[in-house]
Amino acid sequence: MPRNCIRRSPAPPVPVFLGLIISTTIVYLFSFISPVVGWRPWPHEQISNTTALEFGSSKKYEGSSAFVHLRYHMGPVLTANITVHTVWYGTWQKSQKQIIRGFLKSISAVDGKHPSVAGWWKTVQLYTDQTGANISRNVVLGEEKNDRFYSHGKSLTRLSIQSVIKSAVTSRTRPLPINPKSGLYLLLTSDDVYVQDFCRQVCGFHYFTFPSAVPVYMPGLKPVMSPNGDVGVDGMISVIAHEIAELATNPLVNAWYAGQDPCFPTEIADLCEGIYGTGGGGSYTGQLLDGEDGATYNMNGVGRRFLVQWVWNPVLNYCSGPNALDQ
Repeated sequence: MPRNCIRRSPAPPVPVFLGLIISTTIVYLFSFISPVVGWRPWPHEQISNTTALEFGSSKKYEGSSAFVHLRYHMGPVLTANITVHTVWYGTWQKSQKQIIRGFLKSISAVDGKHPSVAGWWKTVQLYTDQTGANISRNVVLGEEKNDRFYSHGKSLTRLSIQSVIKSAVTSRTRPLPINPKSGLYLLLTSDDVYVQDFCRQVCGFHYFTFPSAVPVYMPGLKPVMSPNGDVGVDGMISVIAHEIAELATNPLVNAWYAGQDPCFPTEIADLCEGIYGTGGGGSYTGQLLDGEDGATYNMNGVGRRFLVQWVWNPVLNYCSGPNALDQ
């Protein structure tokens, strides 16, 4: 890999590194819809959830298969059980940790209410390696490390992020385990930590959207209510999902992606950026669900609801998710 390619490239025997650099405050991203109950292509149209829900091939807005050339580059994918080890860098509230743990535990849950996080992961499982083996169904929450004293300071560069992980796995007290086959490290920074290029070039190494705020120059639109009452952490959930899906399908940047440059691959979640439901595309996030409490979400987890972006479906050849109305 070229020296200037700084994306995921773990050196043996270090496990695959899930480098999520996420802060709980930088979630001022824009929504271009109002909360909805049924499919509503325009905010002013009140369309029932029980009518007008049939979509023909001419009404699929969830990505354009004509312009997407996702290819398999013969590299490995994560077919073994995936264990996510978390590093809580900085100060975290117990309630915030519970939301993130709840999402991770929901990925492999077998009894989730439809539409479910596990149903979302089934799309990721469709991807295979060159032997035909599918992505693992099992994603489990591993060990955790609390770095509440900011061992590497309150200003992190991409290089120091790797040092945080190294410190976590080599710590004298309760080091995180090393699994060179399917161990992922999830580094989460609190809102008082500055991370290089955060949400200017990258948010969790990828740009993401969470419809929690609406710019003042878009009259008539209202911000949606986050599903778990913490707009920052709820926004992080979609970034975490984005990264785990892409690491599973392209861990060494030589498996599933579109484009010719592995240093800047367009991966399965990149292709569906900003799409959360049927009809999504452009400035419209797609059909979402409203809870009785007014919270907006698109899938259910174990005892919680989440708002998670869709991923590219290699069978359908467009973006899809468990809350799709036409599947």
